[in-house]
Amino acid sequence: MVQVVRRTPISKPTKAPARLAGLLMALITAASPAMSPVLAQEQGMGQNTPGVIRDAETEQLLRDYATPIFKAAGVNGGATKIILIGDRSFNAFVADGRKIFVNVGAIMDAKTPNEIIGVLAHETGHIAGGHLAGLHAEMAKAQIFAIAGMLVGAGGVVATARNNRPGAPVGADSAGQMGMLLGPQELARRSLLSYVRSQEETADRAAVKYLQATGQSAKGLLVTLERFENESLFMSSSIDPYLQTHPLPRERLSNLDAAAKASPTYNAPEQPGLQARHDLVRAKLVGFMGTPAEIARRYPLSDQSLAAKYARTVSAYRFGRIADTQTQVDALIAAQPNNPYFYELKGQALLESGKARESLPSLRKAVSLAPQGLPIKVLLGHALVAADQADEAVKVLTQASQSDPEDGEAFQYLAMAYDKKGNVPQSQLAAAQGFFLNGRYIEARTQADRAKRQFAEGSPGWLKADDILNYRPPKF
Repeated sequence: MVQVVRRTPISKPTKAPARLAGLLMALITAASPAMSPVLAQEQGMGQNTPGVIRDAETEQLLRDYATPIFKAAGVNGGATKIILIGDRSFNAFVADGRKIFVNVGAIMDAKTPNEIIGVLAHETGHIAGGHLAGLHAEMAKAQIFAIAGMLVGAGGVVATARNNRPGAPVGADSAGQMGMLLGPQELARRSLLSYVRSQEETADRAAVKYLQATGQSAKGLLVTLERFENESLFMSSSIDPYLQTHPLPRERLSNLDAAAKASPTYNAPEQPGLQARHDLVRAKLVGFMGTPAEIARRYPLSDQSLAAKYARTVSAYRFGRIADTQTQVDALIAAQPNNPYFYELKGQALLESGKARESLPSLRKAVSLAPQGLPIKVLLGHALVAADQADEAVKVLTQASQSDPEDGEAFQYLAMAYDKKGNVPQSQLAAAQGFFLNGRYIEARTQADRAKRQFAEGSPGWLKADDILNYRPPKF
């Protein structure tokens, strides 16, 4: 199930004063149209940004790509999350120190697993190197430098203004006065950008090391950098390299090419089975997110591969051709009877066509084949609620919400399940948790207040409701 979830991540504010941090971030943003991955956390994810994508198949594939890399880097894989973003551009970034965000466009455009594995290795380099923590410290230093310089500049402006009073000797004009004020800010900005570029170079080198340690090639990383270089050729002549958050692609390629080709694993083949899985995930994402013309172009009827059939089946479901969907998905299941994601698609199509009870066998089969696929469990919980099987729905959705406490959708359906059972306090609490995780704090507090009044003081439900009532979103 590919689903877009509008979520406002809850991030801890930086230690630096928010107003001054915002000034420096504005200076950096003005320097380059593309934000540095390690800086993306500071911007947050507003209502106009692409939503989070939840899909068990894609999440599991990325987890399988990343697990050996995490181990080689000494990163705690259990505490590190990979989150999909519904953006068609080729990009990835790190936020909160333990979250790697990957645009679906990167997966859709990457022809081989190795390209995405190289991207994940680079982002893991940011995590292992503690680059976010280092960035915060560097920002604090830059703020002190900028403020001190501005104070000195302001003193110069005052003196100049006095000299420019009528009858006084000629002093600096208004442009010169602004230069006195903005000069320290510009130096602070360039210093911070230089630091960020050095982090990118460090992450590139770390990626090659992790790939070698896991017996994998760095070819995919070079392919990605070549893609960036080709995309930037038309504008590189007008770019000031000192005002970028990343080294220019041709510099990154030059710096990395020799190291990558010197690695004894440079010609290592792809791991068996990964290419087929990668092709299926790409096809699925194109089927869910591409236009009909794009789907037809990338997966024409003449293409009888399993991936092409998957894309066309998803497209049939997406555009409401339910009869075609069931026929085509049954053919997919016949080809791979142990593929949980084909059963998931079959169940999803039945559920969303109003056949909740008929969807349950397929969804239960999918869960049994992919017990770690939390989005499938949530989909099963949804179907159980729709089929008026509230007791089982509560059990399934409670397990899902405990496994992933940040999944607002699980709490939304759990609220419905408790409501069907007549358990109003638990229904209101689950609704509050769902609203809270989706950044809808006013509705969350309203439901939490109602729930708290019905729980015994100090009980687990009372404490959870109280936490929501006392939470205040950070201000950046």
